[in-house]
Amino acid sequence: MREAAFLRQNADKWKQFETLLAQSKRTDPDQLADLFVQLTDDLSYARTFYPKSKATQYLNMLAMRVHQAIYRNRRERGNRFITFWKEEVPGVMWEARREILYSFIFFVLAIAIGALSSANDPTFVRLILGDSYVNMTEQNIDKGDPMAVYKQMEEVGMFAFITFNNIRVSFMVFIMGLLFSVGSVYMLFQNGVMLGAFQYFFHERGLLLTSVLSVWIHGTLEISAIVIAGGAGLVMGNSILFPGTFSRRESFLRGARRGLKMIVGLVPVFITAGFLESFVTRYTEMPVVLSAAIILGSLAFVVWYFVIHPRRLYGGEAEAGGFVSAAAEALPEGS
Repeated sequence: MREAAFLRQNADKWKQFETLLAQSKRTDPDQLADLFVQLTDDLSYARTFYPKSKATQYLNMLAMRVHQAIYRNRRERGNRFITFWKEEVPGVMWEARREILYSFIFFVLAIAIGALSSANDPTFVRLILGDSYVNMTEQNIDKGDPMAVYKQMEEVGMFAFITFNNIRVSFMVFIMGLLFSVGSVYMLFQNGVMLGAFQYFFHERGLLLTSVLSVWIHGTLEISAIVIAGGAGLVMGNSILFPGTFSRRESFLRGARRGLKMIVGLVPVFITAGFLESFVTRYTEMPVVLSAAIILGSLAFVVWYFVIHPRRLYGGEAEAGGFVSAAAEALPEGS
């Protein structure tokens, strides 16, 4: 059988399989087992006659998903923790990649607005950061230690306070998505403008590099997590605005679960950021190479775990699935 005919003959069945998998918690295990047998038959045929086809890749990944659905309860008893961080968190990050991208764009625009506003209005920085912080920092600059603010609290107490505050902020950014996504965008805008004003404050005094090498030791993880939390808020908000084929209630519940899973996945990031801010950032005279290594290492982790790893796990499935659907729809009758 030609591959075109194979696709046309089975495309509708595979789409039905995907629908069942999306409802796997409510699907009879025997039905899933039968589904797995049918898929492995199709996969075996495809591997034999079309070994390098995207259809074969798609069927392989679909069969893996069925297998995972069948054995989910058995795996969760022993490996639930590992599975969550290795597969589930990257999975929701991949599904929310567009929302995370939009969150990043909103945040960058807000930073630019904060910096430009500071450059054109001398009072803007005080309006955003507050007189007490600006006055204190100017005094620290006069004393020759611009980043002294990070040395004021005892390390353990500072770690607990900073970590709790970071988690609180991320949860607020997420939960504001209930306001039809606008709330999350507002929170991103508020934090981005503050960061832009903060960085311009040091730039104006010739201390931009000094601030970057100190603040971004913890800020790389902290800011990245806030952006992802914004993406989680957009996921939940958009599930209300655009329910698609689901009821609005069902769509919201799905979006809320996905967004909450993203937030839980960020907790270790915030803990690490809090540790760095409390125990490492205070050493403002550390070698530039060491500071840069921490910043770049943090950035590399964020890009790998939240972008590259999810794409490697799930990107091929999306591309292959799209190929199969598009190919089946494009084929003329009788191909």
